[in-house]
Amino acid sequence: MDEHLLGTLRDGLAHRYERLEESRSLGVPLATTRRFFEIEGIDLGGLLALELFTTIIPLALLGFGWMSDFSPNLSFGDLLIRQLRLDGTLAQEVRDLFGSGASLESSWTVIGLASFLVWGIPMSSQVAKTFARAWRRERFPLLHEATRGALWFVLFLGAHVASLAIAEGQVESFTDVVHNVVSLLPLFVMWSLTPAVLIRNGATAPVSLMWAGLVGVVLDGIVIRWITRLLLPALMRGWIGFGPIGVTMAIMTWCTIVAALWVVTACMGAVIWERNAPADTVVTQQDTVHEPRRPVR
Repeated sequence: MDEHLLGTLRDGLAHRYERLEESRSLGVPLATTRRFFEIEGIDLGGLLALELFTTIIPLALLGFGWMSDFSPNLSFGDLLIRQLRLDGTLAQEVRDLFGSGASLESSWTVIGLASFLVWGIPMSSQVAKTFARAWRRERFPLLHEATRGALWFVLFLGAHVASLAIAEGQVESFTDVVHNVVSLLPLFVMWSLTPAVLIRNGATAPVSLMWAGLVGVVLDGIVIRWITRLLLPALMRGWIGFGPIGVTMAIMTWCTIVAALWVVTACMGAVIWERNAPADTVVTQQDTVHEPRRPVR
């Protein structure tokens, strides 16, 4: 092998070892913040928010319509009103924004449902891009990434449906607390498997991947639920003067916050994985072609 090439490879490895040691010397919050801005997390989160808004919200509406047997007397808005404890003018605006379950029946077709499910592949591709940057890995070829993205999207939907089915909306007894804790298990499994599914060599050091799962549980399973219960109603009240479009803007803002937390989940999961996996494993699995930008100091 050419001596110049060997020297370049050695310099690259030495740089990655130095970068790893520097990251490990920082506190997790600071290292995560640096990683977030290193991978241009604001831009990634903005694009991911659009994917969430155009994919998850329609699927949630279709799922509600199917579960309510497309009843003309039930509305997804009524579900939000009850879960978020809305009242007054705001409750009426939310009710007016969403039609009844019967209005969704025409979209519940093989073609209609498949179109929204297929739209989930670009969303999962954006998640894969985020994780590849956060974990400093080369991305898969387009077709391979789309296939893995489709698998991840099914895993994502299954985990969240299972979590919502187990969780209790109101905590009034010890049994409710147990249900809410157990409901986090599907999310732990999903976020633990996410690096293995979406990024190159993501299954390396599998025991350490449980840290990524734990980060996902805290941010996606606890923080996002807390934000939904407390912040979403406040956002809606702030936009109430704009009528139904204001409710829509509040939901879009909520999607932006959720997307940003997903980017943080990728960054923090990578940072903690790098601290628990062997240094040689971390360095050799990182991207050998594209060095990430150094954060602006």
